Amino acid sequence: MIVALYILLAMVAVGAVLYLHHRLTAPTADASAPEEETAGEENQECCGMHITCERDSLLSAVSDRIEYYDDEELDRFRGRASDAYNSDEIEEFRSVLLTLLPDDIAGWGRSIQLRGIELPGAVRDELLMIVAEERAARTHTA
Repeated sequence: MIVALYILLAMVAVGAVLYLHHRLTAPTADASAPEEETAGEENQECCGMHITCERDSLLSAVSDRIEYYDDEELDRFRGRASDAYNSDEIEEFRSVLLTLLPDDIAGWGRSIQLRGIELPGAVRDELLMIVAEERAARTHTA
């Protein structure tokens, strides 16, 4: 019984040390700072067929140029948390998303991020799903 307790304490101690090491040495991810990956490196790691790849490619600032898609009114949401929107505001984001051309959707997602606007969770999920579907369709037709 004592041996099991010593093993448990050792595991907890090792876990705590590893956690602290990770927290101290991991680079901090600032949402407004562009990722250090370039587009070429991203293509090597991501085939474009998985939702995690879609999330990474949309969140990495491929370009630091802000482009507007006739959605300047969304700038008033800059700095608001993604869970702080009411249903009318969520529908406003959804309306813009659903009126975009398929080729503009991924760029719009990057533009929103560069402008410091957090998408509502439901709209973010829809954006990722639409981008994944569009890339899958392009892969099958190519």
